[in-house]
Amino acid sequence: MKNYNQQEIVISGVGVTSAIGQGKSAFSAALLEGQHKFNVMQRPGRQAKLSSTEEPVAPSSTNDEQTTAFLGAEIESLLIPESIPKSLLRTASLSAQVALTSLDEAWNEAKLNEVPPDRIGLIVGGSNFQQRELSQTHQTYHNRTEFLRPTYAMSYMDSDLCGLCTEIFGIRGFAFTLGGASASGQVSVVQAVEAVKSGQVDVCIAIGALMDLSYWECQGFRTLGAMGSDRFANEPALAARPFDQDRDGFIFGESCGVVVIESIDSATKRDINPYARLAGTAMGMDGNRNPNPSFEGEVNAIKKALEQAQLSPGEIDYINPHGTGSTIGDETELKAIRHCELNHAYLNATKSIIGHGLSAAGTVEIIATLMQMKAGKLHPTRNLDNPIEETYNWVKQPGTKHNIKNAINLSMGFGGVNTAVCLQNI
Repeated sequence: MKNYNQQEIVISGVGVTSAIGQGKSAFSAALLEGQHKFNVMQRPGRQAKLSSTEEPVAPSSTNDEQTTAFLGAEIESLLIPESIPKSLLRTASLSAQVALTSLDEAWNEAKLNEVPPDRIGLIVGGSNFQQRELSQTHQTYHNRTEFLRPTYAMSYMDSDLCGLCTEIFGIRGFAFTLGGASASGQVSVVQAVEAVKSGQVDVCIAIGALMDLSYWECQGFRTLGAMGSDRFANEPALAARPFDQDRDGFIFGESCGVVVIESIDSATKRDINPYARLAGTAMGMDGNRNPNPSFEGEVNAIKKALEQAQLSPGEIDYINPHGTGSTIGDETELKAIRHCELNHAYLNATKSIIGHGLSAAGTVEIIATLMQMKAGKLHPTRNLDNPIEETYNWVKQPGTKHNIKNAINLSMGFGGVNTAVCLQNI
C-alpha cells in the first residue's frame, strides 16, 4: 500500500447498473467502446395514447394503443443477488430493486461487513424518483381503491428505499434522501464527504437513485423543451448528442450508481485499495427557481472545488461535464469551463452513451470517471459530429488512451443547483 495522508477522503467501492450493463465490469467495457441502448422506450407506463381531443389520458402499456414515442435507454434485465430476500422485493419499486442490486456490488467490494453497522451512513440522492410506479398503481386501483395494498402507505415515499437498504444491509447509522434535481446524485456525494469529514460516520454510502419516469414526466420534459428528440425521432441512435450543433434536448437513460466514501485510514484497515481521492467538492445555488443554467453559478462551483482540492486549473487533465444535450445548457457549461481556464483538459460526454439518468447522473458519471481512470482510456463522445465549439479538447470516436491524474465532474440541476467534484488518481 502507498503512504497517504490519513485524513484524505477516498472512494473505496462502487456499484452501478445502467442500460449498457449491470455491474462495473460490464458497464466499463460498454462505456469504453461507446456501446449504447437507445430506442423508443417500452417499459409500461412510459408511453401513452391520446384521446380524440388530443389531451393526455392515463398511460397505456399496450404498444398498439401507443401514440407517443419517447426515446431513451432502458435496462433490459436485472439480475438481483440471491442475498436480497424475495419477500421484500415483491413490494419494492424498480428504483428500489436497482438500488439494492447496485448497493450489493459496492458493499461487497468495500468489505463493509467488517465495519460496525452504527458507523455506516446512507444518503440517497433523488426525490420523486418512483413516479412511474405510482402512476401504474393509481391506474391499477383507480376503480377499486379499497383493494390498494397496505404497503403503499410506505412505498410511495422515497424514504422507503432507505428502509429497504438499511434493513437488508444492516446499516445502523443515519439514512435519508435528498433532492437536487438532476444534480441529486452528485449532491449525495458532496454530503457524504461532509458526513465522513465531520466524524458522524466512518463510512458513508452515496446512492444516485434510478429516476423511474412515467409518461407524465416525459411529456412534461418534452413540453418544457428539455427532452429530445423531434429531429431524430426515427433514428434513436443519433438522438443523444451533447455539445453537437444538432442537439435538441436530453435523452433519458435508466441508471443507478453507488459509491462508498470514507477516509484512507478507514479503508486501509480493511486492506482496501481505493479508486481515487475526493480532493475537493462544491455546491452552490443560483437563487433561481427556473430550469435555465447560470454561468456565474457554474463558475463559482468549479472555482470552489478547485480551491478546496488545492489544484490549479492547469493541473486538471480531464473533465466529465454535465453535458445533457440542452440547447442552452451545453453552451453555458462550455463558457464556464473556458472562463475557469480548463479548456485544455480532455472532455467527453458520458450521457451520449448512457443517456441522462437525472437523479442518478452525478453519481454514475463519477463512476464513469473512475472506470476511465482505472483503464487508462477515455470513452468516446457519441454523435459529436459538429461540436458547437471546436477549440476544446474533445474525445470523439473511438476514444483515446490517457492516464487521468486530476479530474473534475460537473453536475447541475433545475432550480439553480450547481456542483463540482475533483477526483485525484492515487
